[in-house]
Amino acid sequence: MDAHAAVLTPPPTPTPTAAGPVLGTLQQLVDCVEWITDHAWLLLLVLVTAAVAGEHVVRRLATRASQERMALDLAPARHFDPSAEEILRRGIELTRASTSMPWWVPRRAKAVRIRLRADGASPLLYRVEGPAGAERLLSTTPFGPHVKVTKAAPLADKQRKHEVRAEFILRGNPVATLRDVPLDPDPLQPLVDAVADLRAHLRDLAELCIDLQRAPKMVLKARRWQLLDAARRSERGEATRLTRWMHRDHQRLEDSWLFQFSQILTPDGRRSREGGRMVMTPPPVRVDTAKAFGKLAEDSHLVRVQILVRCASDTTGRAEAHLARIQAAMDVFGGSARFAIRGWQIGPWRLGADRFPHRKRFDRRWSTGQCQPPSANWVQLTELLGLLKPPTVHCRIPLLPADLPSFAFNDPSLLLQGWYQSPDGRRRLVATHAAETLFEVAVGKAGGGKTERALAQAIALAHAGSGLLFVDPHRDSWKRGAPYLAHDHIMSRIARIDLKATGPDSLISSWNLIGMHHGRARHEVVEDTVDAFASAFAWDDTNAPRAIAIFTQALTILTAINELACRAQRPHDQATIFHVRALLTDTDFRTRALGALHDHLDEESRAWWQTVFPTLPTDSFNILLNPLTRLAANPVTRAFLGQGHGVYNIRAAMDAQMIVWVCTDGNGPTDKLLIALLARDLLRAGRSRTDLPEHQRVAFRVYLDELITLTGTAAESIAAMFEDLRKFRVHIHGMTQILARLPLSVRQSLLQNASTLSTTTGSRAAVSAITEEWGDRPSPAHVANLDRYDHYAQFTVDGRRIGPVLLHGPLLDVVFEDLRESGNVPALEAAADRTAGALPLSELTDRAAAQQQRVQTFLLEHAPAAPVPLTKSNKEYR
Repeated sequence: MDAHAAVLTPPPTPTPTAAGPVLGTLQQLVDCVEWITDHAWLLLLVLVTAAVAGEHVVRRLATRASQERMALDLAPARHFDPSAEEILRRGIELTRASTSMPWWVPRRAKAVRIRLRADGASPLLYRVEGPAGAERLLSTTPFGPHVKVTKAAPLADKQRKHEVRAEFILRGNPVATLRDVPLDPDPLQPLVDAVADLRAHLRDLAELCIDLQRAPKMVLKARRWQLLDAARRSERGEATRLTRWMHRDHQRLEDSWLFQFSQILTPDGRRSREGGRMVMTPPPVRVDTAKAFGKLAEDSHLVRVQILVRCASDTTGRAEAHLARIQAAMDVFGGSARFAIRGWQIGPWRLGADRFPHRKRFDRRWSTGQCQPPSANWVQLTELLGLLKPPTVHCRIPLLPADLPSFAFNDPSLLLQGWYQSPDGRRRLVATHAAETLFEVAVGKAGGGKTERALAQAIALAHAGSGLLFVDPHRDSWKRGAPYLAHDHIMSRIARIDLKATGPDSLISSWNLIGMHHGRARHEVVEDTVDAFASAFAWDDTNAPRAIAIFTQALTILTAINELACRAQRPHDQATIFHVRALLTDTDFRTRALGALHDHLDEESRAWWQTVFPTLPTDSFNILLNPLTRLAANPVTRAFLGQGHGVYNIRAAMDAQMIVWVCTDGNGPTDKLLIALLARDLLRAGRSRTDLPEHQRVAFRVYLDELITLTGTAAESIAAMFEDLRKFRVHIHGMTQILARLPLSVRQSLLQNASTLSTTTGSRAAVSAITEEWGDRPSPAHVANLDRYDHYAQFTVDGRRIGPVLLHGPLLDVVFEDLRESGNVPALEAAADRTAGALPLSELTDRAAAQQQRVQTFLLEHAPAAPVPLTKSNKEYR
């Protein structure tokens, strides 16, 4: 029974102790660790799956957000010169615009891109790309009207044969600032120079994308913690090294012979008391957070930047060369920190954005605009001021064919300007569009190349089939240009009006100021001739009313005679401007003229001659007789203006696209008066084209050499040419040595309406009038030191100003070397004189002397049958 009871009795319950729960917990932790260890692959798989799924979702959201982006092109004005504050405000706007997206958009898609692009066909493109919701913010810039903002079209590029990619990362001290690059010269200048040699026909392309992203706060805190931890570790390491060196120095001291010798001399008791010297550990140095954080200490204006570069070409090696130049251009920002290409260089190979596995990630960021910069790419906006604005006035933009087209022979739509040398050393002949080059002004000292450039333009136009008038007071231009015009296909279009007679056999053309054989209305001829004299002598209704009235009535009679002669098919019997003297002073001639024209004059004109004329004192005619006497006293002007049937007709030359060369003689009073008459007639001829529809007005160019000489008595006429003749497609090119010596009205009209403004070398005072128009860029000192034939010029191309650009003048011997035909010059001169109806001076002089008798004979033949009754006053005058 006892044994059976003992078996059925349960064992005693153990007494709980304090160590039980602890051991249980430890056992559970051990079991958990063992399970994790045994199933690590499963946990890793879950984590990887979650990471991949999360990245896929983030990428999908970022791609969706990147599809809703817009782009704006920024085109700066040539005078664009922003301040550092304006650029900083623009940078703040850009970073603010990067966050103008919905809350669900991943951070990598919250960025703004600045794209700099060059392809050899157009100048450097400055484009801003960002979220569509930030269009208003991005299009409103602090640069004001100095930068034109337009909505950009998508870029469509075809694949090139060779492409290279690169991503820039900050190297060096991660918290140091980049170099403080001044705004003058423009920080973009190295980049512009790096892509200056791109060639469109080789399909070169270079693009630089700068992505800006606001600094994420959590990432910034983590970065600061890393920097602080690194600074502390650096300080501890420095303290450890210092302590180690102190121990070494102490040991070296005890091992030195000087220390041992001093120990020998020291008593034993004192030596024991001193014992070994204790080395003190240097006190710990507190980490300077401002120094440790550097530019990351301040949150304001701090951004992360991603810089991507892509260069392409169809020619081997050019893409790599352009990338190397861009890399060198980015060195301008280098200081304690610098931009360098991300990757490793192993011999001739670079492991970077062009290689697996970085290339796919690079292409995705490039095409979508997503910003995933390296962890070191933290910058302040003030470090990137040079990249946050388009090129300024301090940037020399190379001229591409799209800006200033290349000259092509036999193309009348292009006007030759000179040789342009690009930054890569290539030279090309450049031109402007003839339709936009309305008026040109060239200034510079004698021999600087003004006339040579004008001659090159005239010769090119002549061979292209255009018409022109070249007025040269010295005849040198004809001698210089004749060998290049001596070609059979243009000889028939050339007429030379040479007024520099050297003897009685000199060939002179003819011009009847009041001739009616050109079919013009009589009142127009009268008004134009009176205006020509009034302009030459500054007559008006205030200071010379009587002279204008007398001259008008006299020309009314003479033009009526000429009209009658033309109707009778006798144009050689017309009166000339010299018959004004006979009409005023020769009673018989006046009586015959009035009698023959009795039925051809209106009642008012007849009444004036019958009632007013007899009351005029004789000396009232002197104001008219004096200039006419001077003209008649000169054999050349007497022969030129004294022919009844004059050949010179500039209006007909305009419409027939002829090439007319007028060589005047000197700058005396008679010559100035003749120039004034020619200038006024040119203005009249241009204005008369109003009778043609606009599309039928062929372009005609007028080259006026030595404007100082030509404007002596024709200032108002030449000023009016620059103001009025544009609409009639008559374009004026003026050349002068000193702009300040021109009359004020001419100078103001020139500068106001000039499509092309150029200057060769000269004194500082002389060229400053032009450089002031350009804001002294270049300075007068720079222009004064130009070489011969070099000149600065500003053009109008596609409605915008180009330049001033440094050009080398086109020399005829170089540009038209193949056109020179010196042996044909005599034939050219003979043809030109024949077209101008030129005859020997002696023959024309005799004709002019006999012209009055011819007119009187004509009047006798056409006198009425009954004599004209004279009034009492007329009888008394006789």
